[in-house]
Amino acid sequence: MNAFSKAKNGYAQHAATTQTDRRAEYDVIVKVTHRLRATAQKAKTDFSKYAEALHDNRRLWNTLAIDVSDADNSLPQELRARVFYLSEFTAQHTTKILREKASVMPLLEINMAVIRGLKNGGTST
Repeated sequence: MNAFSKAKNGYAQHAATTQTDRRAEYDVIVKVTHRLRATAQKAKTDFSKYAEALHDNRRLWNTLAIDVSDADNSLPQELRARVFYLSEFTAQHTTKILREKASVMPLLEINMAVIRGLKNGGTST
């Protein structure tokens, strides 16, 4: 194996493990959404896991709100405002869900819309 091949293989290993920020966000939101959907289907028999998934979803949105609140965030101001609003909505709606006064569907729909946007490179609305 020559030096070029070694360098190419070494780079390929690191390139495969490096993710873009968008891909990392996508993966986290997919994981949280999948867990939320799965636990919602079994909420009557295992409410504690459902509550944990709701809490994780709320933490995800809180993290996104903190990120878009940073002055150095490069997203357009209008998009940042929308993400912040969705974070507030998620927090309030989660409380209603935990009090059994609302459905989880709006949270799942929001997450799926964000997933579609990230998957399409932010080109869908």
